[in-house]
Amino acid sequence: MNRPSFYNDLNLPVVAAPMFLISGPEIVIECCKNGIVGTFPALNQRTTEGFEEWVVEIKEALAKFEAETGKKAAPFGVNLIVHNTNPRVQADLEICIKHKVPIIVTSLGAVSQLVDAVHSYGGLVWHDVIKKRHAEKAAEAGVDGLILVSAGAGGHAGTLNPMPFVQEIRSFFKKTILLAGCISNGRDVASAMQMGADFAWVGTRFINTTESRASEGYRDMIISSGASDIVHTAAVSGVEANFLRPSLEAMGITQEMWSKKAKMDFGKELDAAKAEAKAWKTLWSAGQGVATVHDNIPVSELVHRIRTEFIEALKQQKEVLEKYSAD
Repeated sequence: MNRPSFYNDLNLPVVAAPMFLISGPEIVIECCKNGIVGTFPALNQRTTEGFEEWVVEIKEALAKFEAETGKKAAPFGVNLIVHNTNPRVQADLEICIKHKVPIIVTSLGAVSQLVDAVHSYGGLVWHDVIKKRHAEKAAEAGVDGLILVSAGAGGHAGTLNPMPFVQEIRSFFKKTILLAGCISNGRDVASAMQMGADFAWVGTRFINTTESRASEGYRDMIISSGASDIVHTAAVSGVEANFLRPSLEAMGITQEMWSKKAKMDFGKELDAAKAEAKAWKTLWSAGQGVATVHDNIPVSELVHRIRTEFIEALKQQKEVLEKYSAD
């Protein structure tokens, strides 16, 4: 396994996923200060100038933390949408290069030129995939890690079971593997490691932290929802993703509408929303991990809780190992 150099310095092998409209400097800084990798989407800032301000804010806060405590903060990452529909990708990449952002998370396209540009300053590129073909293309582009987005994950999720998915990709990809999909607690993190992943990629659980930018209604809906309340549909963005069913229904979106394979024209098909932009503010994404989210707590408390559960799970696995290796 080819794990990054900072791996042993982390408090947990966990990455807080970059969540659209949810992740900002506040959650990234707290994650890194507490020993896990924090990330955010560049497009959560409306302009490239604003994006650079966030990068600077994060760098300065982490430098101050290290100077004051003598502790090493975890690295942070930025998610770039590498697709021709994103006119900012080149400008945002230049900001990442300028500030030597440690980790670049790419979505909807693995491009070798981008990988080379990030490698030129010593950065890492992790790419998210939902199937083997995408993973093979990303591997050819030279990425340092693959984020395997399995069934039940929040956001743009896949449909594959994580167990065969990890094994299938591990058979040809010897670098870093990160597993995403319904990971909410320390036992889940231990299970991801047991399956062969190097990191657990956690999204939905971090929506309900005090540092996230989620609205109170969003947080409450996550707490009150179960795994069966997650709808997998391409009707919102044109790319299959998981959404909270109550938020779809609140907008007047019926099962017939979310069952469509193509993106909906919200202006024509949905009386409750005159434009897609308005719809995105009240259509809330989440994974099946909502079933295990019952509170809103600070990032520091969540990381401590996950670490405690993780260590306990490993101890239990050790007991099993001792039992079955006794002979």
